[in-house]
Amino acid sequence: MPKADGMALPFESTTSIRPELLEAIEYEGRPQLISYTTDEFSAVCPYSGLPDIAHVEIRYIPEGQLVELKSLKYYFMSFRNVGIYQEDATSLIFDHLAALLSPHFLRVYTRYNVRGGIDAECIIESGYEEDAVREFVHQERR
Repeated sequence: MPKADGMALPFESTTSIRPELLEAIEYEGRPQLISYTTDEFSAVCPYSGLPDIAHVEIRYIPEGQLVELKSLKYYFMSFRNVGIYQEDATSLIFDHLAALLSPHFLRVYTRYNVRGGIDAECIIESGYEEDAVREFVHQERR
């Protein structure tokens, strides 16, 4: 466990992250690019024990299912006391949403608050957004 100025700063392991909180709902509407954002994501730096607060943006093109937003919020809250590196948090969010939704396209972007004068951004995407929008969202004019 990290120590800062002789203090032990406890945090939980990644087994406390709760992907089972995520719920999918059926979607039969028109193809579209969906974007969800929050500035309220937080976890704990496993090196310092200090909070890591991030802006999270999720963009996806559904394949028959949407993520239910209250379940997404509860899922994000399960990270709150977990010691996890920023890159690993981004990767887990991507993996859990991909497994839940199997979307045509998925992008997870995180931008963490500045720490020590360094900006940190992480991006994982399943392909090129422009190609996915062209293939699945743009409709031919009739």
